[in-house]
Amino acid sequence: MKPDSVNSYAAGAPPLLRDFLNYILTIRGRSPKTTHEYFLDLRTFFRYLKQQKGGVPADLPFDQIEIGDIDLAFIRDITLSDVYDYLGFMAQERPRQASSPSTGYGVNAASRARKVAALRSFFKYLTDKAGLLEYNPISNLESPKVRKPLPRYLTAEDSMQLLESVEGPYAERDFCIITLFLNCGMRVSELVGLNLGDFQGDTVRVLGKGGKERVLYINEACKAAIDAYLPTRMKPHDRDKQAFFVSRNRNRISVQTVKWLVKKHVREAGLDSAKLSPHKLRHTAATLMYQNGVDIRSLQTILGHENLDTTMIYTHIEDANLREATSRNPLAGVKPTARKKASAEAEE
Repeated sequence: MKPDSVNSYAAGAPPLLRDFLNYILTIRGRSPKTTHEYFLDLRTFFRYLKQQKGGVPADLPFDQIEIGDIDLAFIRDITLSDVYDYLGFMAQERPRQASSPSTGYGVNAASRARKVAALRSFFKYLTDKAGLLEYNPISNLESPKVRKPLPRYLTAEDSMQLLESVEGPYAERDFCIITLFLNCGMRVSELVGLNLGDFQGDTVRVLGKGGKERVLYINEACKAAIDAYLPTRMKPHDRDKQAFFVSRNRNRISVQTVKWLVKKHVREAGLDSAKLSPHKLRHTAATLMYQNGVDIRSLQTILGHENLDTTMIYTHIEDANLREATSRNPLAGVKPTARKKASAEAEE
């Protein structure tokens, strides 16, 4: 479901929760998707507490527990221990797929970290903004440690191979899409949201996470790809007349279509399509820029990262490459014992 407003999905939530959701949506500028996810996380939290505190019949299914009666008195009784118990439940007992009889149990650290972020924001709002709590009971709550694997990316040679292999009835469009990914490092949501008017000279305006706009410079490769695509651009339906990328059905191209066509062209280029996606092409752009001298602060701006720590992962990629280069030295396997043995044999 794509939420249009807080009331469209949180009608049964308590007023103080709806007030919080409206606050992060309209004042903090969070996206409707993020706001909806916060609602789901907080609803699960309140359902758990009601169940644990005996506020519902023991045989009532978890996902049928209503939270409309949660009030300030209930929230004032919440302790840090309650939150730890909840996170333990999420880590060990929460079904990953509630509707599946063969589901596993326990959500991963990344999902739990998001739930911690929702709780932190909610209690900070109640304390600092709404003034409904005298102190924040979870101010010392730590987030689960999330292991961040190095992102997968294409080498410059692989990228050239991918671009050179793009063929088909929509080759100009697809080539332009892949070129923008590889040169500008856009998110897939940013690319599908592009409008004709967003391109001005050598710049393009993109709408990033949280509704934040940023301006990217486009290079000669992007300009050439755009110039080749525009004459072939299908005339869209009126509702999507400003859409830059248009599908064969004359609609604004969708995220799913872009994911599909990227995998298709990656596979046809002889690369591993199972491990590559539009987001991996974004990683490729960032990695190639960093490896070729773009400083980390500039890269943060290009990618639209709110925190520099998010961008710093590309320095780890560089470190990994340097480590691998050292390990490939033909002398890397020479050990003291082997050297002595070779010396002894030579003397004989």
